[in-house]
Amino acid sequence: MAATDFDAEIKQLRATMRTIGQVLDLDRMRSEIADLGEQVAAPDLWDDQENAQRVTGRLSALNGELDRYTGLESRIDDLEVLVELGQEEADAESMAEAEAELGRISKAIESLEIRTLLAGEYDEREAIVTIRSGAGGVDAADFAEMLMRMYTRWAEQHKYPVEVYDVSYAEEAGIKSAEFAIHAPYAYGTLSVEAGTHRLVRISPFDNQGRRQTSFAAVEVVPVLEQTDEIEVDENDIRTDVFRSGGPGGQSVNTTDSAVRLTHIPTGIVVSCQNEKSQLQNKASAMVVLKAKLLAQKKAEEAALKKDLKGDVAASWGDQMRNYVLNPYQIVKDLRTGHESGNPSEVFDGDLDDFMEAGIRWRRSLDKAEA
Repeated sequence: MAATDFDAEIKQLRATMRTIGQVLDLDRMRSEIADLGEQVAAPDLWDDQENAQRVTGRLSALNGELDRYTGLESRIDDLEVLVELGQEEADAESMAEAEAELGRISKAIESLEIRTLLAGEYDEREAIVTIRSGAGGVDAADFAEMLMRMYTRWAEQHKYPVEVYDVSYAEEAGIKSAEFAIHAPYAYGTLSVEAGTHRLVRISPFDNQGRRQTSFAAVEVVPVLEQTDEIEVDENDIRTDVFRSGGPGGQSVNTTDSAVRLTHIPTGIVVSCQNEKSQLQNKASAMVVLKAKLLAQKKAEEAALKKDLKGDVAASWGDQMRNYVLNPYQIVKDLRTGHESGNPSEVFDGDLDDFMEAGIRWRRSLDKAEA
């Protein structure tokens, strides 16, 4: 690659980074990090464990975002030095490495640039993810658990804290449903494109005859509320049930009725929480989820954005948004964007960034078309 090409490419990378920095509002981000750092240093931080987890999780996520940005800036500086040295010494090996690094940086910046497309009302919020098994019996329950692991692994790779509110285990294998929060800036905007019906095709490990089985699971994503959000819930509209939490065979089971199930009678929305030992803590967590779902429903009805906020997912034939095929060939393909991967194992292990980025761009193109 000619020197003038490197100059132009590096100049373009810096311009893109400036735009991204303006959208991220780095000054505000650094100010919030400083404020959260002071809160973390307070000796009484852990007197309120729920708030402590929120503060430390937010601080970790913001530091990660800032490090990602500044790290890319440093890589561009290093690339510029490498190019200068390679040109001065006519070092073909250095120039080849510079060209390879230019490609890697460009891809990393393109990934970071996705953040600039997350401009929806709730995109910057943390997210609550609900996964439910659909048609397909025990294979569907197993698939639902695979999806839960996939999203938690994705979060772990990005160092995003995950808080599991509730898991309802199936009798033979897998889960009937799961509800968990991912505490990270823009988690809702990023994960909302994952909402919909997911379809798995494979040789069933639960079929003695080794037949191919198709199963479905539904993913729902809603934003976490903040205190400024206007959503009031009448206590008279809520039925509260308490029960003994537990898990699959071999796991410990609580000896008290600490798990809580809330049913919002007017809408029929049901949420459960059993991750805390205290019934009061579980009820508070369940109320967070319930209010988030009520707000999502309210905004969907007001602005006809049900598909964007929540997704009308039936988890059955004909409405899937992504296929995971393990037999007779191996591929994961998003039916909306056309993006695909020939390595399902990596996808199930949390390699989802490319799918999410394609989904965000696809959604943005729809918004522009409708504007």
